[in-house]
Amino acid sequence: MFIGKIRRKRQPIARYNQQIAYLFLFPSLAVFIVFIIYPIGFSLWSTFTNWNLIQSAKYVGWANYIRLCNDERFWNAVYNTIVYTIGVVPVGTALSLLLAVALNQNIKGTKFFRTVIFLPVVASTAIIAIVWTFLFDPQIGLFGYYLSKIGITMGAWLREPDRAMLAIIIVSIWKNVGFNMVIFLAGLQGIPYSLYEAARVDGANRLQMFRYITLPQLRPTTVFVVVMSVLSSFQVFDQIYVMTRGGPLYRTETLVQYIYHHGFTTFQMSYGATVAMFLLVVILALTILQLRLFDRPVD
Repeated sequence: MFIGKIRRKRQPIARYNQQIAYLFLFPSLAVFIVFIIYPIGFSLWSTFTNWNLIQSAKYVGWANYIRLCNDERFWNAVYNTIVYTIGVVPVGTALSLLLAVALNQNIKGTKFFRTVIFLPVVASTAIIAIVWTFLFDPQIGLFGYYLSKIGITMGAWLREPDRAMLAIIIVSIWKNVGFNMVIFLAGLQGIPYSLYEAARVDGANRLQMFRYITLPQLRPTTVFVVVMSVLSSFQVFDQIYVMTRGGPLYRTETLVQYIYHHGFTTFQMSYGATVAMFLLVVILALTILQLRLFDRPVD
């Protein structure tokens, strides 16, 4: 009898706590539904129509997806996005890790260099793209000026199909390396120092400690950096829009640039949404794949 009364008293308290929890969750859930769930659902619905902001939407079935499969410019954008990602993610991650290891030493000047390397992260991407556009200019850019002093002629990289994407990759690595460096620094400072002391007692050198202690202990941090870098690379837009507008000859046009072209230049919103759905599926698949590949315990 007594136990039954206690249980009956606990049930209203548990229900009250549950209601309070939902009350606190409601603002976040409302924002999530209004700004994420609803736009995704509306975009998915529009992929089955011919909506163009002028005429009323009409159901066309799978026509947009069939058009997507036969669109050579779309597949060119997919290829450019993959090239950009392959160029930015491995180099940017490795460079960030090396800078973090170098600036994790207890020597003078490390705080200054950390700040200098991190400064591009907080700067506007559009402003940085404008500055680098001038730097790459063969007539008035600093690169061309100093190269001419040693007898080297610099071409117009941003107007050359074979070099434009390389220029974009260089700018992106330079801008984002500071953010990833800070993440790696946090991971390095979380590694127990006793592991390195034990390795020194066993006669390990710095390279061996880096290989067998630092890298394994940084696996969760590396997973985060790689996943975030891949997601960011597949959504690159700002620097490309400012520096090349997808040219020359569509050699720097990426998926987001292509979505923008159809959505806000030709106003083919339904086809732009179809490309966006493809990008969403690719990003989800890549994220799941990366988490599965790196989902191993740290020894």
